[in-house]
Amino acid sequence: MTNYYFAFCQGDVLLTTEGNIPFGDTPPMSFQPWEHVTDIQADGCCCHVYRLERPIVGKEGLQMMPLRASFDVLSQQEYALAGKAAELIYWDQNTKYCGCCGAPMKLHTPISKRCSECGKEVWPQLATAVIVRITRFKDLRMVEEEMQPQSSNIKSSNAPIEEVLLVHANNFRRPYYGLVAGFVETGETLEEAVRREVREETGIEITDIRYFGSQPWPYPCGLMVGFTAKYVSGDIHLQRSELSKGGWFTRDNMPPIPGKSSIARALIDDWLQAADCRDANT
Repeated sequence: MTNYYFAFCQGDVLLTTEGNIPFGDTPPMSFQPWEHVTDIQADGCCCHVYRLERPIVGKEGLQMMPLRASFDVLSQQEYALAGKAAELIYWDQNTKYCGCCGAPMKLHTPISKRCSECGKEVWPQLATAVIVRITRFKDLRMVEEEMQPQSSNIKSSNAPIEEVLLVHANNFRRPYYGLVAGFVETGETLEEAVRREVREETGIEITDIRYFGSQPWPYPCGLMVGFTAKYVSGDIHLQRSELSKGGWFTRDNMPPIPGKSSIARALIDDWLQAADCRDANT
């Protein structure tokens, strides 16, 4: 069984200079006993999880990198395990004391704690969110009128053209456009959450909600559940407390979109590739 060493400091993960999670029979460096959080077994690996007191700087063969940026250098397996380790660290930091009696919580299993006084047990909890790709068909002549003279890629035709709804959220650090998303509330289904978030954030109505896929999102402890849907009615009225920009975009007029690490990008790429497949078959 391979031993991996997942060490984090304020959101940065420890990597080798070759861009891998350190592994082997011995740790890549000396860790303090209190820096150790837990050990878990996953995918045939033993994962040793540490929370560092300070970042590692100037140590030969090692580097620190933001977890999200590590998506571009780690293997899919290593990135998934690093995300799980990061979530366990966040959980450990936020469950030091019992929510019932206030006594210290003690690690009971690698992924659970038990109160040292009343015996209450807790496990890592996920914040479930939904994200949805909404499309519609629009008469091409109307699109030409809206886009002229910005784009000359659209050829005159009476055929409808497909558009996707993209939005820029206020919490985006970069100027890209993504998809409507939000957290699931107590007492609602995933599909109800999709309809509510779309209505609240954009003012439009949708139908044909279909499951696409899901993705752990360890920033800090989320599960993103992706859907597709079709536009029904309504004009876009953005919820300004959540979104700064938004609109309908054709495949020939796409704004900057999220990086490959997100399910938002997977949903958008799936839509873009569907057009390529149709073109190849015509």
